[in-house]
Amino acid sequence: MRVLSGIQPSGRLHLGNYLGMMKRMIEYQESSTLFAFLVNLHALTTVTDGEFLRKSTLEAAADFLALGLDPEKSIFWVQSDVPEVTELSWYLSNHTPMGLLERCHSFKDKVARGVSANHGLFAYPVLMTADILLYQANIVPVGKDQKQHVEVARDIAIKFNNAYGDVFALPEPEIEKDLATVLGIDGQKMSKSYDNTIEIFADEKALKKKVMSIVTDSTPLEEPKDPDKDNVFAIYRLFATPEQTEEMRQKYISGGYGYGHAKKDLYELLLEHFRPHRAERERLLADETHIRKVLKDGAEKARAEAEITIRKVREAVGINY
Repeated sequence: MRVLSGIQPSGRLHLGNYLGMMKRMIEYQESSTLFAFLVNLHALTTVTDGEFLRKSTLEAAADFLALGLDPEKSIFWVQSDVPEVTELSWYLSNHTPMGLLERCHSFKDKVARGVSANHGLFAYPVLMTADILLYQANIVPVGKDQKQHVEVARDIAIKFNNAYGDVFALPEPEIEKDLATVLGIDGQKMSKSYDNTIEIFADEKALKKKVMSIVTDSTPLEEPKDPDKDNVFAIYRLFATPEQTEEMRQKYISGGYGYGHAKKDLYELLLEHFRPHRAERERLLADETHIRKVLKDGAEKARAEAEITIRKVREAVGINY
């Protein structure tokens, strides 16, 4: 089974990135053929600072490696290092109905929030389709907000296969039910676009500031609270053991336990959870040459896989003559 997913290096990675994609991808490297990559071409739809993107790409690579991605057990690379993906994107564009893209809610949502409505943002799902189909992925772990894009990839693959034969495997999105939406500090979906994230590797002071700013209701400290309606508890339970979760639940229900106490417990839990990974990240970033070599080696493996598919596509459409 081939499992593939990518993540944008458009800023510091956050808990939603970790739980929605990164953690599952790292787990998959033990049982599947894993393709994990940094989608820097997609990041260009919102990032216009070249130096920022270069730095963010290396930092995102360090994040992945520090969290446990093993380049010996997976194929790990940067999207732009495999140019076949943009070539495939053009072929697929000619089999993508405008109406299919016009129905994509991610485009409409981002435009509504002030992101420039350019062609790159509109055609984003086609490039994502190329990412998926180029490596013949079977399973694509995504967050709830990206499910539609994987369905678009499947639709485009079917149209292409109907025209030229069985060239592409048909991908399936995978969304863990309990992690369909990771809440941000304002109670909405955690997203860099909403500026409501808690960064995985924020320093201790910044992490505490973010956690303490999580929006809660005005229930007084001494009164019982409903943990299932609280943002702090919603995040805490994603990292806590069942025993820790039940202990905090009882504190909420019993009263005398304020949201400030809950935030302090969440802060300490996150600090401890990522402590060993934080040290490994610092070690990796001290040697950027090593990170670049890992990505270069990964790109070579990815291109070897991509070449198999792109030859089939060129043959099918008649580009090779």
